[in-house]
Formats: sequence, structure tokens, C-alpha cells
Amino acid sequence: MKRIFTLLFFLFSLLSYAQTEKQNFGISFSGFVKTDFIYDSRQTVSLREGHFFLYPQSENLDINGKDINAKSNFNILSIQTRLLGRISGPEAFGAKTSGQIEAEFFGTTDGDINGFRLRHAFVKFDWDKASLLVGQTWHPMFVVEMFPGVVSFNTGAPFQPFSRNPQIRLTYTIDDVKFVLAALSQRDFQSNGPDGFSSSYLRNAAFPNIHAQVQYSNQGYLFGAGIDYKTLLPRLATPKKIVTDNSISSLSAIGYVKLNLAPVTIKTEVVYGNNLADHLMLGGYAVKSINPVTLEEEYSPISVFSIWGEISTGKEIEFAIFSGYSKNMGASDNIAGSYFGRGINIENLFRISPRVQINSGQARISTELEYTSAGYGTAVNLNKGKVENVKNVSNVRLLMAVYYFF
Repeated sequence: MKRIFTLLFFLFSLLSYAQTEKQNFGISFSGFVKTDFIYDSRQTVSLREGHFFLYPQSENLDINGKDINAKSNFNILSIQTRLLGRISGPEAFGAKTSGQIEAEFFGTTDGDINGFRLRHAFVKFDWDKASLLVGQTWHPMFVVEMFPGVVSFNTGAPFQPFSRNPQIRLTYTIDDVKFVLAALSQRDFQSNGPDGFSSSYLRNAAFPNIHAQVQYSNQGYLFGAGIDYKTLLPRLATPKKIVTDNSISSLSAIGYVKLNLAPVTIKTEVVYGNNLADHLMLGGYAVKSINPVTLEEEYSPISVFSIWGEISTGKEIEFAIFSGYSKNMGASDNIAGSYFGRGINIENLFRISPRVQINSGQARISTELEYTSAGYGTAVNLNKGKVENVKNVSNVRLLMAVYYFF
């Protein structure tokens, strides 16, 4: 891996030196080194040794009635350190061309921690009013113009969608209005199913995830809304080895607002949708009926409502506060079999996290206090999978991060 990274870096460096005054193309590098100091008051549901925090673990009582998961945790990690290459090139097909490659040392699984993984890799064609992006980057439900600026790497998840996907995205702009249409697949962020989290369910459906969005921006104000549709094929055959093509389709929607009211910036977003586990949110789907002869399953999506908001002010010294709330709305039908998703036994989530960031030259020191509460209970099959007998558990995360940008 080190040899591959060294070779790539050498090749990219050669390209960057190939720039001339007549041909302004090549690659330029930027990125940052970041170290996180993390303290949690209890055990958590998270990724990469606690770095990417989602929510606290539920109670796990020992034989004496003590909660095993009520144990605090501490860690220091530098795996978010990142390298970005921006590529510029000559015109093609009558459009300005550009590209981007970004990677970090976050790995693709917990077993691959410290591994050099791909984040973004795309080419972009820009015409007068239209642009075409082909490659891997943020899912359009992660709105890059206004995502939360929290210190935590979760970037507001699981209250806002968080996913990067291979895609084809067409954007058309008329004055202050932008229209976005995208067709996407899955790679690192996958749906759940009978074989665990996998991209195979979307691939076997033989139809891409489709997204449409409209934005209006003017003088620091941003308003937008979007809809998202995807179909999964959980099984190719039943447990009796009988071919099945029963699929599960889901529809989701987002709406968001950003207000630049100098010196204060306000952001808020609402998400309502089905089967959003691939976006690191609550929800998924469940088996609503089983054919007793063939064991063929039919499915029902589990819906989630989520809202978050953030207020921030300052540049050299930034003060901000983020808050989010998410609720499991249950399924469309009563449940007869298994659940596939994320946080299926969580009825609600709440988070509030104030932060302070100090910027000096190329360096930044950030600190954040993140309180997250999760309402755990039991998903009741005959009540459309809604979670009942809820008991809240909470985690307090104290996070400090040191950045150096280059």
C-alpha cells in the first residue's frame, strides 16, 4: 500500500510540474493533517474505533443489574488526515474540464483502519449553463453548500444523510436557480439485507438510485428541496431455492434553508424518507409477509423523520451550536419477519453540540461537547414495527481536534 501511494504521489507530482503558461492544466494538491482526542461517557455505536460516532449503545445489564455499556472510553486518532488533488485540463466536447481525487487514511472497514481509501474521484464538464459530473462524490442528499460544520467526523449523521456514491449527475442553472438530476450506485455506503450490508441489493435491482433536486441561491440565501427514489432486490432465491424477484422501493424527500445574516449563519434541514440506512440514518425495511409454501417474502419500508439546525458566528474564533432530532416512524404495514436496517429498535434520537474553533494561519484548534440521547425499545410487529417501551440512554462526547492545512 505504501509503495502504491508513493507511486501515485510521484505521478501526480510530475503532472503538476507539467503546467505551462500556454496550457494551464495539471494537478494541484491540498489537504490537512488532523488529530482527534475523543472521550465518551459510555460505549457507542460507531465506526473506526469510535472515531465516527452515531449514537450510544443500549443498556446491557449484567447478572447484578449493572449496565455493562455504561463504561467510558478514550482514544486519539489521526486517520482523518486527507490528501486532495484538483485536476484542470483543456476543453473537451466544447466544455471546460476538471477533475478531483481525494483520499484519506480512514480505511473501508474497522479491520482496514489506517488504510488509504478513496473518497472522491470524478471528472466534470462545464458548459455555459449545464455541467456533467461522472464519478464518485457526495450523494445529492448531502448538500455540500450547507452541511453542518461540526468538529465530529460524523458531520451531523445520523440526523442528516451522509453518503458518497458513484454517479452521473447533470446540473442545469438558470440565473439563481439550479436543477440537479442524478443516477447513482452504491459502494462504501450500502443498504442492509439478508446478507448484511452490501451493494448487491441495489445492483441486482438493475436500476440506479434516482435523485432530483432544485436550489435557489441569492446574496447569501439558499433554499432547496429534493426527492430520492431507489429499489432494492433483497433476495435472488428463497431459502427453498426458488427464484424470487420481489423488490422493495422507497421514496425520500429533503428540504433545507441557509441564511447568511452577517455575522451569523443559520442552517436547517428536514428529511423524511424510507429505507435510509445507507445514508447512516435510522430506518430500513422489514418482511411484511411470507409465503408458507415457497418462503417468498414481501417487504415494507421503515420511515424516518429527521430535522437539524445550526447557528454559527465568527471566523478567526468561531462559536457555534448544532442540534438534531430523529424519529423512527415505523413501517407501512404490520411485520411478519426480519428487519433490515439501522437502529431498528431506536424510537428517537436527540443531539446538541456546542463548539469553539480557533484559526491561526494554516492551523486550527477545535473543541466540541456533544450530547446524544437514544430512545431504545422493542419494535412491535403488529404495530407496523413501531418502537414501544422506550428507555433513553445518553452519551457525552468531549472532542478536541488539531488541524494543519496545506
